[in-house]
Amino acid sequence: MTIRKRVIAGLLAASLLPSAAPYAGAEEAAGSSGQPVPAVGSQTEPVVYRAGSSGNGNASSTSASSSASPNVGSTDSTIAVYLDGKLLQPETEPLNVSGTVLVPMRGLFEALGAKLSWNRDSKTVTAAKAGTTLIYRIGEPSAQLNGQALPLSVPGQIVGGYTMVPLRFVSEALGSSVDWDAAAKTVRITSELKYETTVKWGVNLRSAPNASADSVTKDMLPTGEKVHVVREAGPLWLEVRTRDRHSGYISAKPKYTDYSSPSLIALQADELIAYGKKYLGAPYEFGASPDQTDTFDCSSFVQRVFQDTLAIELPRVSYDQAKEGTEVKIEDLRKGDLLFFSARGLDIGHVGIYAGNNEILHTYSKNQGVHIEPFTASWRERFVTARRVF
Repeated sequence: MTIRKRVIAGLLAASLLPSAAPYAGAEEAAGSSGQPVPAVGSQTEPVVYRAGSSGNGNASSTSASSSASPNVGSTDSTIAVYLDGKLLQPETEPLNVSGTVLVPMRGLFEALGAKLSWNRDSKTVTAAKAGTTLIYRIGEPSAQLNGQALPLSVPGQIVGGYTMVPLRFVSEALGSSVDWDAAAKTVRITSELKYETTVKWGVNLRSAPNASADSVTKDMLPTGEKVHVVREAGPLWLEVRTRDRHSGYISAKPKYTDYSSPSLIALQADELIAYGKKYLGAPYEFGASPDQTDTFDCSSFVQRVFQDTLAIELPRVSYDQAKEGTEVKIEDLRKGDLLFFSARGLDIGHVGIYAGNNEILHTYSKNQGVHIEPFTASWRERFVTARRVF
């Protein structure tokens, strides 16, 4: 493998691992204007990717030396980059800037099927594709997608005569998805997004991942609406794109969509236990009212924690709570599962939350109140069942 190919492979791998931060934004109508993109070889000409069926293309390099000094990752074999199954062969080396890969602008836009115009004076590119207009002035920290500002993790720049833009940002802004196959060391760009997630309960599409952020759309996303999940924005929010090309954030709580993943479940379990710990030491009161948080019994505590954290509505008493969700074997427990025990002569008279590391978060004692303790042999003797509700 040539040194140049190793450099390209390392750079692409650095930006396209799952940790790379994608864009966020939403859509309103905007037009495009400007001059045609300059011809190949001009001062701001972005080089072209050429699509082929194999890696044996004979593209030549026309770029000048880069003025940047990217932190190049090492690699043992070439990383292949495919767009809809066709191999892309860049004619100049990408740049790695703080973990984000910048690639020649024109080749990427044209490979994605966008029509370009270029304003040489303002160094502004306008790309249009299927009702989407992306406008970006090289060097600025944000771009305009159908009239709404989208932040870039790293600004585009002109280096060695080439106009360089962030690969993931441009691909996703124009409606494509970007996947990294670590085993095959392959990047796959898919030009059409898959709207794989269904809205189960009407939900607001917000401009930022918090409940006080402005709504992107006038109406809520209705039940049955399909969205594409761009990324998990923490335990409680999903960054999504709608079929009518709006982008923003919706609640990640299980009530609102059918989206789930091991990483999101782990984040939500941590959030659940952290919230429950806020009540450590709160006094125990049998039959405590569920409308207050000064005192709890076992089931009112569990009900409160799941409702406040994940909007999961559980019945008031432990016997009924044990009918929710799906049964889990004791050897398959994960953080956030409900544990049910015999107590007070009842088959099921106590409930706690599995806190991970063989511990239970619960309350049953006026001396201890809400507390965490080991899931000991004595508790296992009284164990009846475990239920998973998210």
